Amino acid sequence: MSGGVDSSATAALLQAQGYDVVGVTLKLWPQDCVNRAEDKCCGPQAVMDARSVCAQLGVPYYLVDESGLFQQKVIAYFAAEYKAGRTPNPCVMCNQHLKFGVLLDRARQLGCDFIATGHFARLECEPGTGRVLLRKGRDPRKDQSYFLFSLRQDQLAKAMFPLGEKTKADTRDVARACSLRTADKEESMEICFVPDNDYGKFLQEAKLAAKHRGDIVDLAGRKLGEHDGIEFYTIGQRKGLGLSSKDPLYVLELDAANNRVVVGDGSHLERDTFNIANCNWIAWATPPGQFEGVAKIRYNHPGAPATVTVGPDGTASVKLHTPARAVTPGQACVVYGGPEGDLVLGGGWIGR
Repeated sequence: MSGGVDSSATAALLQAQGYDVVGVTLKLWPQDCVNRAEDKCCGPQAVMDARSVCAQLGVPYYLVDESGLFQQKVIAYFAAEYKAGRTPNPCVMCNQHLKFGVLLDRARQLGCDFIATGHFARLECEPGTGRVLLRKGRDPRKDQSYFLFSLRQDQLAKAMFPLGEKTKADTRDVARACSLRTADKEESMEICFVPDNDYGKFLQEAKLAAKHRGDIVDLAGRKLGEHDGIEFYTIGQRKGLGLSSKDPLYVLELDAANNRVVVGDGSHLERDTFNIANCNWIAWATPPGQFEGVAKIRYNHPGAPATVTVGPDGTASVKLHTPARAVTPGQACVVYGGPEGDLVLGGGWIGR
């Protein structure tokens, strides 16, 4: 329970359906993050709200400290990816290692059979095989299946997403009907441990990265200026480069080996082919050698038709039928299929 309306409504819905509900909040914030995350899902105000909702519903509530694992699996990963010139996706890692990882062990200790969250996604059991399939949430504006692509079958089998068939408005109506204090709570769209959405500031304040000078170069290798560290730039970035040019310049590549930021014309951001690694295929135990699907290269990407060719050791190559802008190393590529286009086939992490 994050202290928000979605997880609060989830608890209320399950209780109304006759389930024996136990509320759990994972304490994830390091102590030096408390002030920056006061009202976020890793902050003390959120804990107070979650505890209050459980009291209203008359269900047990536990606060479980997993800040050490969060530091290791999410925050350290977050910093390492930026240092390597990649753009991380901490929400996917948190779901994989914390919410559907260590929390499974905690649930068993509490005598629970399932973990339910407020994600807008749907699960179903495939007839005949018993395989658990993951689908988009019914509300296309709130679908969060993208962030769940890395979950294994054993994790999905223990998961429940009661909001999968509902809209955000439906969720608030559920909370209001139960007079829950979170019914009209403002929604947070930021990374929970970077509440002001300034990840560069967070990295510096947490002493996970420091400014270090390097060259900004064009595609021919000519020096155009200097940067303060590749960690503070992302692919496709235009503002804040400190360069004077008659034509707009965009970040095309982050060269960690040579500590360079490569910039150029926006047309060079278009790509139609890239590789993904550490793939997880939800729809099959063994994926076909090649298949068609719709690939999302970031959460807010609408998706593009693509041909996926599966390689060895958890790799695959993705060929987009139409080039996409700013295909970013370190981000997740999630592939969808099925008659309705809502079935998560699987995905992997975009490489260079």
